Amino acid sequence: MTFQEYQEKAHSTAIYKAEVIDSKILKQMLYATLGLAGEAGEFTNKVKKIIRDNNGNITLEIVVQLHKELGDILWYVSELAHLTGASLHYIAESNIVKLEQRRNEGKLKGEGDLR
Repeated sequence: MTFQEYQEKAHSTAIYKAEVIDSKILKQMLYATLGLAGEAGEFTNKVKKIIRDNNGNITLEIVVQLHKELGDILWYVSELAHLTGASLHYIAESNIVKLEQRRNEGKLKGEGDLR
């Protein structure tokens, strides 16, 4: 499956319920942003429990759970890309260009978007 195919199928499942904000796009972005934060938190919590409950051992069952959370994260990233008029392909390519530029400039470490 390509990013484009994924993005189209993922968007077909989008449901938004944020009547308190005037802008339809902003409502949808808020919903997707909150969902992304929640799913990232679920992924983070599972990693924490690997340390706390499983002595750092990552089992196949844990990997499957992590992959499910990553799928949920990908859905929200896909939807946010769609809402901002971008394809996942464009987002992925742009990110690689940025990372390669930082690597070439010796700026992979550090802070800030404008390194």
